[in-house]
Amino acid sequence: MLYDGGLSAMPRALEQAGDLLGVRDRAVRLARYAEGVLRDVDARVARVAPERRPRFYYARGPRGLETATRGAINVESIERLGARNVAGDRPGSPGTTAVSPEQILGWDPEVIVALDPAFVAQVATDPVWRDVKAVKDGRVHLVPQDPFPWVDFPPSVNRLIGLRWLGRVLYPDLFPEDLRQETRAFYTLFYHRTPDDRQLDTLLAGLERGRP
Repeated sequence: MLYDGGLSAMPRALEQAGDLLGVRDRAVRLARYAEGVLRDVDARVARVAPERRPRFYYARGPRGLETATRGAINVESIERLGARNVAGDRPGSPGTTAVSPEQILGWDPEVIVALDPAFVAQVATDPVWRDVKAVKDGRVHLVPQDPFPWVDFPPSVNRLIGLRWLGRVLYPDLFPEDLRQETRAFYTLFYHRTPDDRQLDTLLAGLERGRP
């Protein structure tokens, strides 16, 4: 069975999977967690004035020159936080696309959310990127990677903790909670593994600093 990978569909998908696997009680617990995250994030973002919603670029690949257009599932989490996708729309269905250095400079995003560690490691000195506002302001953030990236793929429960992380990246005053504690709780509940301090340091390294 193929489930809808959208964030809003996640609670129901968890319950359906639990019914199929004969673990209804656990599935309901996970679904309630998902509902709580989505409801809380939506309520906070609704209070953000339009002018406070940053213009973001989602960088994929080691050079950062692949992105996702508005409405693509790859950036659903970021767009749910109210951030404005500089890549905009494209003809046909939303999805990923290659972009040029000239487009990046023209868009001049305020925040860059990056999927590839190699890109983040060199972005500050790359002539294509070093004059972009997000890079100059130190707002380039590497998506936590383990066991799956918290943004983009797979479109599953990994994106729930990703919403909390993105909230802190985009609106630190609106999401002031201890993300280390939230991450521990999430990994314990969903993955049956409780990360230690060293593992949390690695996971959250891209949060507080935009450059390595």
